[in-house]
Formats: sequence, C-alpha cells, structure tokens
Amino acid sequence: MSISIKNPDQIEKMRVAGTLASSVLEMISDYVRTGVTTEKLDQICHDFIVNDLESIPAPLNYNGFPKSICTSVNNVVCHGIPSEKKLKKGDIINIDITIIKDGFHGDTSKMFIVGKPSVKALKICSVARESMMLGIEMVRPGIRLGEIGKVIGDYARTKNCSVVRDYCGHGIGEVFHELPQVIHYDDGRIEQSPILEPGMTFTIEPMVNLGGYEVITSRIDGWTVTTKDRSLSAQWEHTILVTETGHEVLTLRDEERNL
Repeated sequence: MSISIKNPDQIEKMRVAGTLASSVLEMISDYVRTGVTTEKLDQICHDFIVNDLESIPAPLNYNGFPKSICTSVNNVVCHGIPSEKKLKKGDIINIDITIIKDGFHGDTSKMFIVGKPSVKALKICSVARESMMLGIEMVRPGIRLGEIGKVIGDYARTKNCSVVRDYCGHGIGEVFHELPQVIHYDDGRIEQSPILEPGMTFTIEPMVNLGGYEVITSRIDGWTVTTKDRSLSAQWEHTILVTETGHEVLTLRDEERNL
C-alpha cells in the first residue's frame, strides 16, 4: 500500500469529518467532571455522533473494540475502554474521538483534567500538547516525516519525559489507519522516511509519559495500554493536511483558534 494523496473533493470531505470530530470533544467537555463514569461519557458521545452528526463512531467494533470512544485515565496510555469506573478529583483523562462521515475519517483527542490538578498532572498534559504542536508546526511539503518525530521526542526529553515507542500516528482518509506511520521520536531512520507532499493527511498524536516509555497491554481485555512504571501519561491528537505552502489542522477546535 502506498501513501494516498487526496484530491480536492476528498480533502473537503476530510475537512467536514475533522470538524465534526472536533465538535464531539467540544460537546463532551461539560460532562467531564467528578463522579461521571467513562461509560456515561461513551454513551453521550455515541448518541451525539449518531443522532446529531449523522455519522459513524469509527472505534465501535473496530477489530473488536467494544465502545464508540477511547477513555484513557491517568496511567492509561491509550485504548482505554469506557466502563462504570467513576472519575475522581485530580484525574486526567484522554478522550479519543474518530468519526466517519461520507466515508471519510476525522480523528482527534484531547486531555481533560477533573477538578484541581496535581503539579505532575499539569506538567504531563502540557508537555504532551506542546510536543504535538511543535510537530504540527514542522509540517510542510519537502520535509521528511522523521523530522517531525525528532522534534517531538527531543522536546519531551528536555522536559524529562518520554515518548511511547510502541504506538504512532498514521495516515487517514477513507481508511482509519493507512500509510504513513508517523513516528513520534527519532528512530534513526529520518533519511529513509517519506518526504511530505501536498494532499497527504495523517495524524500527529504523541503519547508522552512522565516516567519511562515502556508500556504494557492488558491481558484481560487485550486493549488497555498502561505505563509499565505506573507513571502518568498524556496524549493529544490532530488530523493534519499537508498543503502547498504548509499545513492545515483539520480537527482544530474553536478554543484553539485564538491560541
């Protein structure tokens, strides 16, 4: 499979899907509070995606995933399955949304803090977002994809944090996960990585840990990924389009437009 270059019609559909995905994160923010279960958050998002957006929640039944969103709390790195567990003060939670509209995917995630955060919680959420933004700022035609990962990994390291190596960003379009793989650290193969071209669409979504980068996947559910050392983890994600002159964030939320 080669890297797909989207035509103008496909790009417009990607814009719509991205906007809708970001609207789910905007909608759910008022519900993320002490005492709510992640199962309830999943139900609210599912109903909004299906009924209000007339779209499909891409994670539901994807390779057997049982819910419509991913909810990753505290030391859960990714793929957290919504459950009856209630959020408590000081929790940090990543809510990961992917919707399908007219055959195209929009994929994005955001960290939420429940109540008053700890210093460590604030730090990891901030470092994760800044690392993502630094990666996004690199996107333009002519650079190698690996340069993005190097910038992200180098920044996290300066903050005494680590970037998870077992998971990466991905190309996206009519297919949920397609080429290229977007590595979020310097894997030593920058010169062998793809050169960015206008029309490419992919996610940048570094998972950053307060401790080491090693992770463990649950043997119970086969999905939930946690930090091996139990340290806090945070992730932000946007879907990006490479344009003729730079890039466009297809999943930009209203709260980010003036930042």
